[in-house]
Order: sequence, then C-alpha cells, then structure tokens
Amino acid sequence: MGHRVYGHEGKCRHLHGHNFVAFVTASATSLDEVGRVIDFGVLKERIGGWIDREWDHAFVVWDGDAEARAALERVAGQRIYLLPSNPTAENLADHLLKFVGPRVLAGTDTRLVKVTLYETENGIAEVTL
Repeated sequence: MGHRVYGHEGKCRHLHGHNFVAFVTASATSLDEVGRVIDFGVLKERIGGWIDREWDHAFVVWDGDAEARAALERVAGQRIYLLPSNPTAENLADHLLKFVGPRVLAGTDTRLVKVTLYETENGIAEVTL
C-alpha cells in the first residue's frame, strides 16, 4: 500500500509505499461452542478480505490532501482509498480498529480490541480500545 504523510518534515512527505503487516486482537463476551472467540479463518477472511479489496496495491490518501489526490487521479486505474485523517501508521491502525472492524465483524459476537500495524520491521504503531 502507498501513502504520504501530509505535512511530514522528512521523506515521508512524498508518495511512497510499504509492505504493511497488521496484527489484530479480537474479543468476545463469551467463547463459542468450540471454545473460540472467532475462527481465525473467518477473522482473516473478513479483515484480510477488506484490506485486500480496499488497501492492497492502492494509495491511502487523507481526503484533505488535494495535491496527492489530484496527482493520483491522473494515473489511469490507480486505486485510491480516501481516509478522513492523515495516513500515518497510527491513524491507519485506528481506522482498522474503529471503522473497519465494527463493519466487517457485524453479526458476530466479536470485536477488535487492538490493532498493531508494522509499517516497517522497526516502525510499529499500536492502538487499543
């Protein structure tokens, strides 16, 4: 996924990409009949599926970053995901936790309680409820 950190004082102010890795922690009020919060395959399908559809090989851009939006919209077929906040690792993790999780896990007794997002092997953001 690509992004740029709007207003960043260093090289992250430019459009660039990462191989982000997300770790999610789920919770439920009780375990299911098998003894699980949720089947890991279901969690991967719902959260991972959303990431594949919306963020994989796309640029995540703050919806207020008119310059980046205009540049990316000039590239035919470029996938763009508009984020309501600057796409820092912290804001991306928070978006997964508070926006994506509730939507893709609706209808289950499961909710995300923590998202850890690796932007690089030593650049990690973690958010919790």
